[in-house]
Amino acid sequence: MGHLPLNYHGAQAPVSRRTASTMNAQQIKQFEAGEYMSFATLKKSGDFVATPVWFAPLDGAYYVFSAGDAGKVKRLRNFSDARIARCTVTGRVTGETFDADAYLLDTPEDEATALRALHKKYGMKMKFTDVLSALTGKKQKRAYIRVVPR
Repeated sequence: MGHLPLNYHGAQAPVSRRTASTMNAQQIKQFEAGEYMSFATLKKSGDFVATPVWFAPLDGAYYVFSAGDAGKVKRLRNFSDARIARCTVTGRVTGETFDADAYLLDTPEDEATALRALHKKYGMKMKFTDVLSALTGKKQKRAYIRVVPR
């Protein structure tokens, strides 16, 4: 396998095309206790590419942010199919993989909802990330994503 580029959240790795399962209440609770989610998006080739991301639960969905020019954002413009799993900061999957649909948020209201959810979960870490992103000019270029497990 060739070198995969780094993106805003870390290294990317291919994910198998196997069918994932549906989350039950216990799995949701365990999943949401994690700090990182492996977020895999579909390529035109049919393969999934996974990236570890912060995520925040709200009303049955998970909110994620990314650099607006990241590969996952580009892939979401073509396909809403996604796979999610609990993982470590390096992307090592530590739980079961689940099918999901993922959507780029395109209104200021939806983006504000995502940001509030992320601030609620990550607190000062998210505030610090926002400050650094604002200082480097990356905050305005962010993409916010809503991930809905199937």
